[in-house]
Amino acid sequence: MRANIGIRAHDVPNLPIETLTKEIAAKGLTGVQLALAKSFPDINTGLGSLSPGLARHIGDAFSNENLQIAVLGCYINMIHPDVAERRKVLDRFKEHIRYARDFGCSIVGTETGNIHAEIHYTEDNFTEQPYQLVVESVQELVSEAEKFGVIVGIEGGINHPIHTPQRMRRLLDDIPSNNLQVIFDPANFLSMDNYQHQEQVFEEAFELFGDRIAILHAKDIVIEDNWIKMVPVGKGLLNYDAVFKYIKYQKPYINILLEDTREPYINGSIAYLQEKFEKA
Repeated sequence: MRANIGIRAHDVPNLPIETLTKEIAAKGLTGVQLALAKSFPDINTGLGSLSPGLARHIGDAFSNENLQIAVLGCYINMIHPDVAERRKVLDRFKEHIRYARDFGCSIVGTETGNIHAEIHYTEDNFTEQPYQLVVESVQELVSEAEKFGVIVGIEGGINHPIHTPQRMRRLLDDIPSNNLQVIFDPANFLSMDNYQHQEQVFEEAFELFGDRIAILHAKDIVIEDNWIKMVPVGKGLLNYDAVFKYIKYQKPYINILLEDTREPYINGSIAYLQEKFEKA
């Protein structure tokens, strides 16, 4: 069994749609995470622009190259301090939910945002109030997703309110809906405190919500200036042996989507992941 590897489409940037899909398929990749505004800046994809026709046009371009749109990326600040701005981005996400099926996709994905308007690392996100705001926003999105038979994929991260595997489990418990699933990025749960104990961190995540992981993101980490820095897959310290030990057998054919991996690193990263996967 080979790994089912795809990429964020905007990591192959600035190409017309037919060229983009051909280039991704030529690398032997099987799918994408597609952020409309990032991949197609020349097409109006703002709030109110989506339709079955646009979705079908884009979806067909990918399916013609046997590429799956595994995730529609609609990464928003769902707890933006400006309530009007928050309403706008939640409505944008809900529009993605309504048309996801026309793209041939069943998952719309996001992280959980930042309590401040400017997105930056802050431990203010780790307090109870931002968490409760996340629950409120995710509940609204999941209620919409339930109407359309679509999944809301939530990605945790060290700089977000959902910053530990335990917080992710709590969110899943607080919103008891199968239309809520997890986009798991192992690198996102690593910090200066725990990066030397990766196997333990990942095992805990798999125990807490392994059954709810729908998508796996793949990037790598290095330590720079006493901080975690993200780098292309295979160029850092991430313990993919520990990840694939679980993923290979518990989640056969799961979409593994390269992230933060651009040229000239894409082919090398694909080969690295396939080798690690085959050895798992």
